[in-house]
Amino acid sequence: MIRMKKLILFLAITFSISAIGQTKDDRAYLVKVGEQAPNFTMKLTNGKSVTLSSLKGKVVMLQFTASWCSVCRKEMPFIERDIWQKHKSNPNFALLAIDRDEPRETVIKYSKSIPITYAIGMDPHADIFALYADRKAGITRNVIIDKTGKIVFMTRLYDVEEFNKMTKVIASMLK
Repeated sequence: MIRMKKLILFLAITFSISAIGQTKDDRAYLVKVGEQAPNFTMKLTNGKSVTLSSLKGKVVMLQFTASWCSVCRKEMPFIERDIWQKHKSNPNFALLAIDRDEPRETVIKYSKSIPITYAIGMDPHADIFALYADRKAGITRNVIIDKTGKIVFMTRLYDVEEFNKMTKVIASMLK
């Protein structure tokens, strides 16, 4: 157990080092690794609602997206294949896509066009997005939250190397 905690700490520190030289304007995040993830409630396309705090005890991946985002469309098949399909049966994992500023019908059509099978919810006025990043910032980003509700990893845009690091962080926390 101690060995796993040390590995998780090592990975979090290692993968956070790349962000040390960045200014706020580089990624426009309002939150930082190590902070408690801001809580929110979101309505899913299936009509159910989910509150982030209800997922405490699970590793949670938030994926901020929109149908008009070409980078999101590029990244989502990899999230589906390399993260969701590998961990969807794990009761200690949750993946939520958060679609920015679009009506339910558009979000459903978008998720089918990729296609993805993980939950997608709506953020009609970007209020959830604005808890995590500057409201005017680019959309493509992922936030990984540990079982205690703390942010352990964040991405911006789709970078293969950063994506691969993120998948390793998730896998190590679920071991």
